[in-house]
Amino acid sequence: MQRCAWVSSDPIYIEYHDTEWGKPITGEDALFERISLEGFQSGLSWLTILKRREGFREAFLGFAIDKVAKLSEKDVERLLLNEGIIRHRGKIQAVINNARIIKEQNISLEEFIRKHSPTADRRNLSVSPESTALSKELRKLGFNFVGPTTMHAMMQAIGVIQDHEDLCEFRKI
Repeated sequence: MQRCAWVSSDPIYIEYHDTEWGKPITGEDALFERISLEGFQSGLSWLTILKRREGFREAFLGFAIDKVAKLSEKDVERLLLNEGIIRHRGKIQAVINNARIIKEQNISLEEFIRKHSPTADRRNLSVSPESTALSKELRKLGFNFVGPTTMHAMMQAIGVIQDHEDLCEFRKI
């Protein structure tokens, strides 16, 4: 089967590409998970994140926004010892901070992200005008680890930006 060139022979990558990447995602907690994991990926490979995904889900209470928003500094210290996740204080704090902002400001991630859907083809880019606008709006609200490149990758992953390569079997679906 022909896949996007970025997919390695690792079964985790193949499964992710074939069943999830580029497919629409709905639900606030599911979108929050994607934003959070993309933030953790910053500076690392996506495969590193995928291999720890279940650890992240456990550590961040299934990415339930209401629960994550209640985590304390004591929880941050506990998470820094968790070998099942990336132990980066700033990224851990960003997830908690972002959850609190969503909850306090009653933000619908689904509406917020979808309003930045591109109206033109954005394939083969690492950043787009839409991801830059989304990043700026989120940062203005106080979000962290939501840069334009990170938001572009998230938009690709959740199907807002269709970026399967031309020869990829999933481009045709």
